[in-house]
Amino acid sequence: MSGPRIHVAADFSVGGDVVLPEGAARHVGRVLRMRPGERLALFDGRGQEADAVLVEAERKRVVARVEAVAPGRSESPLVVHLGQAISKGDRMDYAIQKAVELGVAAITPLYTEHGDVRLKGEREAKKLAHWQAVAVSACEQCGRASVPPVHPPQPLGDWLAARDEALRLVLHPATDGAFESTEAAASVALLIGPEGGLSPAEVDAARHAGFSPLTLGPRILRTETAPVVALTLLQYRFGDLDQESEHDH
Repeated sequence: MSGPRIHVAADFSVGGDVVLPEGAARHVGRVLRMRPGERLALFDGRGQEADAVLVEAERKRVVARVEAVAPGRSESPLVVHLGQAISKGDRMDYAIQKAVELGVAAITPLYTEHGDVRLKGEREAKKLAHWQAVAVSACEQCGRASVPPVHPPQPLGDWLAARDEALRLVLHPATDGAFESTEAAASVALLIGPEGGLSPAEVDAARHAGFSPLTLGPRILRTETAPVVALTLLQYRFGDLDQESEHDH
């Protein structure tokens, strides 16, 4: 359907009214200047889409009426959990945005030895909320109805210890680990280091946690470019970017 896509964490039922939360209401009412009778798409972040029509568009209250509900159709069959070393400012936002566009299932920001970002308490909570908002915006743009969780930042060792994905890959430019050597898997853990790279000890820890080293060619990619390239390859090989494959591998 036409109209903007808006994330609303609500239960959709046909004929039911949904009051848009403050941020979404401001966007619909003041930025887009939509009026009653105009159409929009809603998604709940848990996989449900709704066709809706605006029935109220006041300054402080915007209400949409649900006309149809359906499951979202844009989720990848490949479940990828991205462990992304925290980078500064816009670089981290870019990595999260593009990972969501490329179908990632979950993201965990990681503290690493060479990473120069350290967040605590209120700063960490504020940054985490910002990163989750980046993921929501990316879903609105790319058509996903499920918002991937951005988990609270944690030390690399803790993340490695919790991994049980069938295929585990660590991006490490100083290796000859060819992508072709990996076997098909339904779930993948992908580890991307910081701008300064992972330390030798961290690469060893990843290997001991069942991670295979992976190189993406002769050029060293920036920390925010690496997940884009790696996720594209994974989705093409095992997911839903290879349209001719019928996803039969």
